[in-house]
Amino acid sequence: MLRILINHPNVDIVFVHSTSSAGKHVYEVHTDLFGDTDLQFASELSNAIDVMFLCVGHGDAKKFLEANEIPDSVKVIDLSQDFRLTQNSKLKTKNFVYGLPELNREAIKTADNIANPGCFATCLQLGLLPLASKGLLTHEVHITATTGSTGAGQSLSPTTHFTWRNDNLSVYKAFSHQHLNEIGQSLRQLQPAFAEAVNFVPYRGHFTRGIIASIYTESDLSEAEALQLYKHYYAGHAFTHVTSKDIDLKQIVNTNKCFVQVKKHDNKIFIISIMDNLLKGASGQAVQNMNLMFGLDERAGLRLKGVAF
Repeated sequence: MLRILINHPNVDIVFVHSTSSAGKHVYEVHTDLFGDTDLQFASELSNAIDVMFLCVGHGDAKKFLEANEIPDSVKVIDLSQDFRLTQNSKLKTKNFVYGLPELNREAIKTADNIANPGCFATCLQLGLLPLASKGLLTHEVHITATTGSTGAGQSLSPTTHFTWRNDNLSVYKAFSHQHLNEIGQSLRQLQPAFAEAVNFVPYRGHFTRGIIASIYTESDLSEAEALQLYKHYYAGHAFTHVTSKDIDLKQIVNTNKCFVQVKKHDNKIFIISIMDNLLKGASGQAVQNMNLMFGLDERAGLRLKGVAF
């Protein structure tokens, strides 16, 4: 988040709050920012801001907002899962809009508070929303998706150490991943009668960043019809692009883009969706939401691609 905001043409960072790093220069913790900023982590909050990004753990965002009086004049963009589901989207006077621009663009523009979507949830929804928008999800959906090690966050665990992750592949939370709840919520927003199973098997990949998801479901659409549907749905959306060509993760790493490939195999629509879990799946999408909320160029600060390998 800091790396994007420091280089955003419309942003001035007033403070960076941290209890564990208070008093330290930001570059002492994020050493690649040495030479880019002299900001120091602050132990106190300031209300002299337009927007606050909450980059805390799941469950901690709600606690933070309950413990600190944030004026209603300050917009909040929360990157945790605390407010993503409709039943959890209200806290005192704050109402949170689910911040997936390809689903809720107009609501985001007028929102005071945003619940930023999860990384897997974003990638999988962008592979399915066009079908739901026309009521075409009429059979079970089958998904396998692999994410890089950065999807597990900064805290170390046995499955994030290099010696375990490298040259390895493993399944986790099969059929029970927490992002299934927000995926189902969004699909039913577009297709209220949708009641089919979404069978999701996530994999831990032995690479650093990116998500690749393969999705299939039965459909009567031809490949040409499916491509037209997807391209029409995402027309006007700055970061989601549809193709019938083969795609790979290196195309989207260090970007806020999502690429969606659409193919037809026998009676099944086959979709591949790829994106950077740290950008379109987290901080990049949060800045995209900020841009929409304040009427800025949607791509401001997010023209990021600087490497190809």
